[in-house]
Amino acid sequence: MTTRRSVLMGLAALTTLPAIPALAGGHGRLGTFKGKSNHITTGTAEIADGKVNLLADFTFDGAPDPKVALGKDGYDSKTLMGLLKSNSGKSSYEIPAGINPDDYNEVWIWCEKFNVPLGVAKIS
Repeated sequence: MTTRRSVLMGLAALTTLPAIPALAGGHGRLGTFKGKSNHITTGTAEIADGKVNLLADFTFDGAPDPKVALGKDGYDSKTLMGLLKSNSGKSSYEIPAGINPDDYNEVWIWCEKFNVPLGVAKIS
């Protein structure tokens, strides 16, 4: 039988849950990946402190020559930060000198070999 006390105890337990550190970033601007060109790309990207961080929930199904870049309503090749370090989990990429991350609203996973998008995260 559900009592008022059992409901309140359940609510109290919910309010004391710890933060999920696996998804925690550095308090930058965040976005969620969507796959492109029939690729599966999921998880969270963050722009913070001159870096692009792919958080622990990041996954990518794989492709030749995947690279990380920024975009402003579309991919910008001058922002390439190098080869994707891993198809899953956390990784970090330095934003090139002279690039102002505030000018960009997307993080891209881009296949340079075939010049196609593999995933994009809209950053807010």
